[in-house]
This record gives sequence, structure tokens and C-alpha cells, in this order.
Amino acid sequence: MHGQIVMVTGANSGIGKETALGLARDGATVVMVCRDKARGEAAQHEIQRLSGNTAVDLLLADLSSLEEVRRLVAQFKQKYEHLHGLVNNAGGVFLQRQLSVDNIEKTYAVNYFSAFLLTNLLLDRLKASTPARIINVSSAAHLNGHIDLSDFRFEHEKYSIMQAYANSKLAMILFTYELARRLEGTEVTANCLHPGVVATNIWAQPLPSFLHFLSGISRLFGVSAEQGARTSLYLATSPAVEGVSGKYFENCKERSSSTLSYDRELQRHLWEVSARLTGVSAEI
Repeated sequence: MHGQIVMVTGANSGIGKETALGLARDGATVVMVCRDKARGEAAQHEIQRLSGNTAVDLLLADLSSLEEVRRLVAQFKQKYEHLHGLVNNAGGVFLQRQLSVDNIEKTYAVNYFSAFLLTNLLLDRLKASTPARIINVSSAAHLNGHIDLSDFRFEHEKYSIMQAYANSKLAMILFTYELARRLEGTEVTANCLHPGVVATNIWAQPLPSFLHFLSGISRLFGVSAEQGARTSLYLATSPAVEGVSGKYFENCKERSSSTLSYDRELQRHLWEVSARLTGVSAEI
């Protein structure tokens, strides 16, 4: 990975931090994207120390805001002419329905729309750095997801923390498959993955009583963040997946995602609606 530049979002803890550490140990220049400056700097210094690699940069952005995503991209492009890998790892869950500054339900905003916009705005750098790889972190929770293209605010459907999360992770897979198809012939690949049930802090916040089992399952049966990062690192670095695109992985192996995720009309329509909502061209 020497000479390679890879961006990892949500890199101050959990899977993102372990992904950034693994890439740094492989010699990559790692660009960490974090929301909190203090936590980001602490993780940056730890990764530099553990990897022996000082080429670990930190950029700050609140990915629930489309304006912040655009500012992040502008800042990155001022510093870097190339980008060889993009790991869209940032994610969140919200106990109650919240709207982002862009009037999008916040789970969708953080888990999906930020990745859609960030990826589209960085495609020029990725195409200038081929072969390049895009890795989208999804979840097996997508199996329970559905997409209402007219309701990214949860106005028609009653809000549920688990449903919002599942829907956002399904959106990531639909996006990946459409992206891979649109990138055919460019030497930029796009794949997605389920990291496993990982004992991270995403479910560590106070939860309603009916969701207490999630944190318990995570603690008792979840794999470590280091183990959870393995598939992300595999897709970012392994020669075995060079040229492989438009696939879903678990435990470093290709798997099938939900039947709904392969609906090409839904993939295309989601792309078009997402392009309108984020203000980018529907064509790449």
C-alpha cells in the first residue's frame, strides 16, 4: 500500500479506527474523517504510534450535513491530487426521529446520503488514480430494509430505530450495485460488506428497554472491532479482489444480499432521487 492514499470515514473508533490502523500498518497514506476533533486527534496519534506510520492525516466533518461533506471534499482536494481508496464506514443510529440540516432523516443522512455525495464528489480523484477501490460498509440488517423513495424523512412511516438503520444499510447496497455498473470500464471498483455483529459503541448509547438485547448480544457474541475491520481491509488491499466490482462480502467472501437489493429499477431510481437531493449530476 506504499504510495496509496485511502480515505476512511468514521475513523476515530470501532471498525473505522481499526481499518485506518490496518491501512497505516500496510504503508498507506490514510486520511481519517472524524466529527469530533479531540477524539479524532487521539485516534490519529494512536494509529501513528501503533503503525509507525506518520502519514495519517485527519479531516473533520459532520457527515449529517451535505454542506460539511462538500467542505470536506474541497479541503481534501486542496491537499491531495490522488485517491486510491475510499472506505465509506461512518454510521450512526438515533433513538428518535431527527432531521438533518438538509431536512433528511438523520440515519439516512449519515449512513447513506453522506456516502453518496462524498463518493460522487471524489470520483474525479479516484478515476485519476486507477486502479482505485470504493468500499461501502453495510450490514446484514439490510435484510429487513425497504426503500420508500418519497419518504426519506419518515413522515409516512412510523419511525423505528431499527427500521431506519435497516433501510439506510439497504440503500448503501443498492447504491453500490448501481455505482459499480456506472463505473464499468474505468478501473474504479465498488463493493460493499457486512462486517459481522461487532462489539462497537454504535449500540452503547442508552436504548429503550425493548432494544437492550442489542447491546447485550453485541457484548456477549459480537466480534472485536479488529475482526470486524477484516473484510473492509480485504476489499481495500487484497490482490484477490482486483477488478472485482458490484459484490457483497462477509468474512472476506462474496455472499448474496437480499433479493430486493438486486432490483435494478430500484437501484436506478434511488440513484436519481439521491442525485437530486444532494445536488449532483445523475450521470457519472
